[in-house]
Amino acid sequence: MAAREQDMLAVDFRGLPFTTPLVLLSGCVGFGEEYTRVAGFSNRDAGAICLKGTTLEARLGNPPHRIAETPGGMLNAIGLQNPGARAVVDAILPRLNFEETRFIANVCGSTIEEYREVTRIFDDSPIDAIEINISCPNVKEGGVAFGNDPEMSARVVAACRAATRKPLITKLSPNQTEIAENARRCIEAGSDALAVINTLMGMAVNIETRRPVIGNNQGGLSGPAIKPIALLKVHQVYQVCRPHGIPIIGQGGITTVADAIEFLIAGATAVGIGTALFYDPLICPKINRGIIEYLKRHRVRSVSDLVGTLQPHATTSAVCTG
Repeated sequence: MAAREQDMLAVDFRGLPFTTPLVLLSGCVGFGEEYTRVAGFSNRDAGAICLKGTTLEARLGNPPHRIAETPGGMLNAIGLQNPGARAVVDAILPRLNFEETRFIANVCGSTIEEYREVTRIFDDSPIDAIEINISCPNVKEGGVAFGNDPEMSARVVAACRAATRKPLITKLSPNQTEIAENARRCIEAGSDALAVINTLMGMAVNIETRRPVIGNNQGGLSGPAIKPIALLKVHQVYQVCRPHGIPIIGQGGITTVADAIEFLIAGATAVGIGTALFYDPLICPKINRGIIEYLKRHRVRSVSDLVGTLQPHATTSAVCTG
């Protein structure tokens, strides 16, 4: 790739230099090592890589089945299987090449105290940024997800903010009433950036056994089926982020060049690639090349000049179906 073309793809993500706007999403590339075994794969094709969700103590995760294909998507309920934060910092991070791309830790917890402690552990590490997965259940509040309540979301962000000076990215859940309000509260609590969106909850049933296909009964739905929802959520959250200069990682069903460009136009500074990696591990260079060709065709100097350029229709009205 020519230097000029590389400059077209480069993104400043809240002070972090991304060589491209593509981010490999948490849970899809393990702890950043698995895909290096794929012939032709290069970490340089991604601006950043989000590591697998990490808790304070090691976790075995949920019983099988953990993944199920659905029409237009995929259900997963891995259950945060991981070796624990200290093991990730001590044994895994030293094996990663931080000269090739940026690495982002994904912190999880069942209490605010756990989020704070995991963040503190990653603060004392070479990790470039920290993503807060607020879709975890709060065991002290009857299991309701932190991310589904703006007040609880803000409390988690504030606790993590107090534990680190590294950039904080809050991963917003779509399984809530008003995502824009949640975004506002997270920004006020100290989030430097937002990831929009996490998976939607869904299920699949084996009609022969009359049991859920997923061992956890339900799981997170990702893939092309959720793209229109994710795109709308990015647009809504962008209205909150724009006045504050808060960048967004737009994610949810991105599988083509056009998908990625849509998210950029809607307000995402970077775009997350997840489920698509499961059937095309080499999709990133294809999307990068397609973005460059689009920018040249439309005489746009860089990805950054494309962000938030959506031209909505003059009038909108409430949608009622049925």
